[in-house]
Amino acid sequence: MTENQPKDPLHGVTLEKLLTVLVDNFGWPALAGQVNINCFKSDPSIKSSLKFLRRTPWARKEVETLYLDFVEGLLKPDMSSKSKRRSAPAPATKKVSSAKPAADSPWNNHPLLTNKPKSQ
Repeated sequence: MTENQPKDPLHGVTLEKLLTVLVDNFGWPALAGQVNINCFKSDPSIKSSLKFLRRTPWARKEVETLYLDFVEGLLKPDMSSKSKRRSAPAPATKKVSSAKPAADSPWNNHPLLTNKPKSQ
């Protein structure tokens, strides 16, 4: 019986193979420009990069995305800008509260929170 497997473009591709393909096509400097991690910048090697990528999920995801973009033709070795890459959704920005302290709060007279100029 054959079950329908979801298409996973990374199925059967080892992290070492993926990294080797990227290094062969782009080189270490271009990879460091695309994914800002020290193992691509400082004394890069496949071994050190594999060790880091296996322990750091966010970096591995970046490299896998770069590989998928390359395989799908969205990124070519002569492209150096990140703008052509598919990007992850932007991180949510923190909302700053505009709430004011209660009328009887000791923070009402704090010098950093008051807009009144001090009389001397």
